[in-house]
Amino acid sequence: MEAVRIGLQVLLVIGGLFLTLLILLHKGKGGGLSDMFGGGMSSTLGGSSVAERNLDRFTIGVALVWFTCVVGIGVLDRFM
Repeated sequence: MEAVRIGLQVLLVIGGLFLTLLILLHKGKGGGLSDMFGGGMSSTLGGSSVAERNLDRFTIGVALVWFTCVVGIGVLDRFM
């Protein structure tokens, strides 16, 4: 069981870092923190709607993997 726990912890750290990167890649939708980092500037290099939808889907997939790792580690801690 220790190998499963280590595997989940490694996947959790890698998934968390990758999830942070994916979230930062999203285009700003309005006035907020994204404007502070240059997200409020309009440019012609903004992604197409297909690219944005694919980025959304990929972000949701990584978030689900991350959440599953958190729940898995919690279950291992609780019952093992």
